[in-house]
Amino acid sequence: MNEERLLNNRYQLLEERGKGGMAFVYHARDLMLERDVAVKILREDFSDDATFQERFRQEAKAAANLSHPNLVTVHDFGFDQGKLFIVMEYVPGVDLKTLLKQRGRLSPGEALPLMIQACAGIGYAHRAGLVHCDVKPQNLLVMPDNRLKVTDFGIARALATIQPEEQADVVWGSPQYFSPEQAFGAAPSPASDVYSLGIVLYEMLAGRLPFDASSATGFSRMHKETLPADISLTAPGISPSLQLIIEKVLSKEPSMRYRTADQMGRVLQKFGAEMGEPSPVLSLVPEMDTEEVKVTDQQNRSFKPNLDIDWINVGLGLLALLLVGGLIPFWVWVYFVYNPPLK
Repeated sequence: MNEERLLNNRYQLLEERGKGGMAFVYHARDLMLERDVAVKILREDFSDDATFQERFRQEAKAAANLSHPNLVTVHDFGFDQGKLFIVMEYVPGVDLKTLLKQRGRLSPGEALPLMIQACAGIGYAHRAGLVHCDVKPQNLLVMPDNRLKVTDFGIARALATIQPEEQADVVWGSPQYFSPEQAFGAAPSPASDVYSLGIVLYEMLAGRLPFDASSATGFSRMHKETLPADISLTAPGISPSLQLIIEKVLSKEPSMRYRTADQMGRVLQKFGAEMGEPSPVLSLVPEMDTEEVKVTDQQNRSFKPNLDIDWINVGLGLLALLLVGGLIPFWVWVYFVYNPPLK
């Protein structure tokens, strides 16, 4: 693609910044507003489908209504020269996957502030009724000042309209990170995003994924059936309390996880407060590194994870139990009315 190409007679494509199975990403210049932007151009086979065009428009419109410091802002979307495109806020820095490849793994003091920001952004979307569907390190952008922004809301969901037979592979997210229910082909929920965030957190701390497979089918089966590898084996010295939090968010059953990313973020914030404030990390982004600051995780201090008990459901369950229990004398009476004891 010509780097000088104008898109929609407004966006000048400057350089390609990345590409994947669905789209190409460009650093571009908005000539009308005179600002840098990121432009994602979808592959032609996606762009040609009328159903997908409409669903993509709906998802882009919903994403454009989100405004949060930890979400990449959607500025524009459209169709030009046979291709669908979406225009987003330009975020300097690198994606988390690139950062992990360069750093190996992160300490808890480095990983938790980033994950808490991811939970804040995705939790905001959950409150707005949106599910990301494709949470992975490639969609978490880390800036030189260690601010994190989540990108790519809705594209995975839009793909479901044209590839329903590939739900376990492409439509409902990336095989390494999607939840067990997504692996079964079910529509994702906020708890599905929580599971994916748990996979990302595990990878940040351990420097590897909790599941190792050679194919999308293999990952799908492991998400559904296999317990994650013990993180303490690859991240020695990790706090047992933090390990319990990770095990909870990686539960196979959605109801056993935190219901939204907000809840997960609050738990991690409380954990960080109980552990003590870590020393500030000057910059995790390699291009902007000044001096690496080591953060000590105070592992031996006790912390009890917030289990987020749903007291409403507990109360309804107790009420149902009382009602059922109260019917027992009534049915005993009915039985003896129709079956009087022999004299």
